[in-house]
Amino acid sequence: MMEKVRVLFLCGRNTARSQMGEAFLRHMGGDMFDVWSAGLEPGDGVLQIVKDVMSEVGIDMSMHYSKSAMELLDKGLEFDIVVTVCDAAVAGRCPDYPGVSRKLHWPFPDPAALKGSHEEVLNGARKIRDMIRDAVGELIKEVVEEGGFSGR
Repeated sequence: MMEKVRVLFLCGRNTARSQMGEAFLRHMGGDMFDVWSAGLEPGDGVLQIVKDVMSEVGIDMSMHYSKSAMELLDKGLEFDIVVTVCDAAVAGRCPDYPGVSRKLHWPFPDPAALKGSHEEVLNGARKIRDMIRDAVGELIKEVVEEGGFSGR
């Protein structure tokens, strides 16, 4: 049996994009992956708008909470793939995680920065959700085509 591919979704606050990435990979990736998400400066939990738009696609995020990348590092957790999801505006401040053989950067807009009416914010969050879902689908496809991940 193949070892699970260990994936970390990493961002600044772990309240939106990294949480969605983690949730989608858990939901879509089956038993192939061991998935985490964390932030450099963890926020106060998952944004309500994120919980709402993820619920629309059948994913319950009520048990998700913001985690610190330093906590994971202190626990000695190692990952095969780290996906940073900071947008281009803060790419220079996007966190790094040492000892990783494969790093990906997906510059998604931050749902926390969306402005406008509730409906406009909701539609913006849906677009970001769908972009993350598509990117996770591509990641799964790549890992499957590689027959797992040989980065260890």
